[in-house]
Amino acid sequence: MQIKTLVAAFAVALSMNAAWAQAPIVIKFSHVVATDTPKGQAAERFKEQAEKLTKGRVKVEVYPNSQLYKDKEELEALQLGAVQMLAPSLAKFGPLGVKEFEAFDLPYIFPSKAALYAVTEGPIGRGLLKKLEPKGITGLAYWDNGFKIMSANKPLHVPADFRGQKMRIQSSKVLDAQMRALGANPQVLAFSEVYQALQTGVVDGTENPPSNMYTQKMHEVQKHLTVSNHGYLGYAVIVNKKFWDGLPADIRGQLEQAMRDATTFEKAIAQRDNDLALEAIRKAGKTTIYNLTPAEQAQWRQALLPVHKQMEVRIGKDLIQAISRETAKK
Repeated sequence: MQIKTLVAAFAVALSMNAAWAQAPIVIKFSHVVATDTPKGQAAERFKEQAEKLTKGRVKVEVYPNSQLYKDKEELEALQLGAVQMLAPSLAKFGPLGVKEFEAFDLPYIFPSKAALYAVTEGPIGRGLLKKLEPKGITGLAYWDNGFKIMSANKPLHVPADFRGQKMRIQSSKVLDAQMRALGANPQVLAFSEVYQALQTGVVDGTENPPSNMYTQKMHEVQKHLTVSNHGYLGYAVIVNKKFWDGLPADIRGQLEQAMRDATTFEKAIAQRDNDLALEAIRKAGKTTIYNLTPAEQAQWRQALLPVHKQMEVRIGKDLIQAISRETAKK
């Protein structure tokens, strides 16, 4: 009787192990923007490719629009393993203690997308991702959004126009210094809270690439928009290091291939989507769009470039100079 019981128990254990072996590996991919942004579309592309290449051995669950976590919460959730993958903006790594990423927030540091890619796709970019590993994070790729515009309920043509304006920023000492250099009062708010803050007057304005502004309907509560291209907004796609290292080697390789595909796709659509968003804002007719004259652009640069020197101690003088040398080649 005991033998029969042991055999039965062994059979149950075998069937449970077989079922476990067949259960897909779940990757929860959380982000804070809309599905129809470049980042949102690329997350869906990664899901599609990952599930296809692994033949269903991996299931990717994408949670957009801060459905799971807001800005300040998502990195902690990743480190704790509550989610496996994120694509936070590069500014978010400063509060984590990896301040070097704040170099991406420096105003006017990237004169073009070619100059940007020389940094993100080269030794500097790879070295920065390596700095995340002691935090329990593995960096997989850089995703692009684009150059930022300024918006408010008053025209912002020259630095003097910012005086006294409450401007929403991400949690970044560089962005704080940038707004103060313009004479504004920076206000840190989670991305999911920005629309309501603009609508109710908690803040007067903000900065964003056009695709973020349009998909979050910020243009409906902002009367003026300035195409300043003063700063860059990009993302790093990251995973929980323990989770990533624990994957079977073949699965990890297939996911890396899916990420390469999604990254190529994301970079191809980012500029297009920002151009389309700016045109859609124009057609909506609620926001006056202004392009800086060369003389006004020079005033912005004069006001903002001192932020580079100011942030040398925080970010690292050598890193800022290395980026400047790399971008000068393009």
